[in-house]
Amino acid sequence: MNRLNQQWANDTDRERIAAAKTAPITILQVGEGNFLRGFFDWMIQTCRDQGLFRGSIAVTQPRPAGKPKIEELAAQDGLYTLVIRGLENGEAVERKELISVFAEAFDPYSNWTRLMELALSPELRFVVSNTTEAGIAYRPEPLSEGPIQSFPGKLAFLLYQRYLKYEGEADKGLIFLPCELLDRNGDALRDVVLRYAEDWRFPEAFKRWVLEHNRFLNSLVDRIVTGYPGDQQAEAWFEEWGYRDPMLTTAEPYHLWAIEAEPELDELLPLRQAGLNVHWTTDLRPFSTRKVRILNGAHTWMAPLGLLHGVEHVRELLEHDVLGKLVRETVYADIVPSLPYSAEELKAYADTVFERFGNPYIRHRLADIAMNSLSKFKTRLLPTIRVYADEGEAAPERLALGLASLLRYYRIRRSADGSFEGTTLAGERYVVRDDQALLELIAGIWEDARLSGESPERTVGKLLAQTSIWGADLSEWPGLAASVGAWLQAWENKEAGQQ
Repeated sequence: MNRLNQQWANDTDRERIAAAKTAPITILQVGEGNFLRGFFDWMIQTCRDQGLFRGSIAVTQPRPAGKPKIEELAAQDGLYTLVIRGLENGEAVERKELISVFAEAFDPYSNWTRLMELALSPELRFVVSNTTEAGIAYRPEPLSEGPIQSFPGKLAFLLYQRYLKYEGEADKGLIFLPCELLDRNGDALRDVVLRYAEDWRFPEAFKRWVLEHNRFLNSLVDRIVTGYPGDQQAEAWFEEWGYRDPMLTTAEPYHLWAIEAEPELDELLPLRQAGLNVHWTTDLRPFSTRKVRILNGAHTWMAPLGLLHGVEHVRELLEHDVLGKLVRETVYADIVPSLPYSAEELKAYADTVFERFGNPYIRHRLADIAMNSLSKFKTRLLPTIRVYADEGEAAPERLALGLASLLRYYRIRRSADGSFEGTTLAGERYVVRDDQALLELIAGIWEDARLSGESPERTVGKLLAQTSIWGADLSEWPGLAASVGAWLQAWENKEAGQQ
């Protein structure tokens, strides 16, 4: 069977491919992985298909280890297939798209000269990245003529060369759009770039040029890109399409990109003009807060509770007669009213969250979501409970249930291999993954409770008082210890009745 490349493409696709190959390279993309190909590159394809964007992309990998995937893309003339599948307005959809936005795909470690040429090109306007959170980090590195290993180190060096070539011209600065999942990711990238500039003793005039004439935009991205499907599904599609595509990737229909910048930038990058769910905004906080409190909060609420009841996947929990109703009520009745934004917009957002959770093509394991649940609860659900506590009110019963299920999930003991194990309400074992020191602390409290025979409410009081876990003494919050303790007592009584 033929492998995907431009020789395989039909006449219409060949025209699209030729247009991308001959268009000026206005975007340097650092990151060849599934996410950018299922998110940003798809967006640029949408813009190009509507005649709104005439530039193209050169893509490189951020680390030497990424070379095989870059070589795969190059072997396919920069082409790949994206399949978008999931639920839209309650209906299952599946759409196949050929993405042809790459003018070049190359390894910057073996072709540093080409990266330098692109960095100095007057047509370059944007740098888009997804190097993982670890990619935007400072690691001391000596200045060299290249290749420079770290992503922000590369940018510092390349920007300096651009500054020298154009003698600090104001209109030769670049716009950086990091997609890494970091709070204030643009600020973080800028600060690390400037730290390398300091290390390498670049002149103060260059640093001012970076700050005054380059844009490092904070943004929030949201789309589940599931990547290459299972081999059986991929083979079935290849038979249907008549070609093989090892760069095939899949994604859900939902997408959101909130970018902290003026709306006028849509003239340069016409994402909203293309009808995409992209928001140029002066404040990312409403977008990040609703995502953390609603989407992430629902995940963190359901994971321990579902696992204790023997439920393995998100969609399975939504379809559970009792738990599915409870998680919806928690979001709509308890979390949404606690947020200081439009109730109508928050409800609409929550509707999309549950539609995404119900995607039949995604099997999201609760055990994966439950990893590091202590810190997740602290950032995702505890702020909602705090809203009620600050008003002198007891937490709604469903939020207390979420905290109770978390503590019950962490009723753990150290096993012979050093891991920490708990048991479901039916007595099945599971391993809890979290910070080692916190696991030891919690295991000690539960062991003392077992040996002393103290009541669940007393144990809950001790657990909630651990400021090293929560950042506050939750045992002092109105009614919280009593509500959580009641849930644990009820489960204990049920377990005793089963023995």
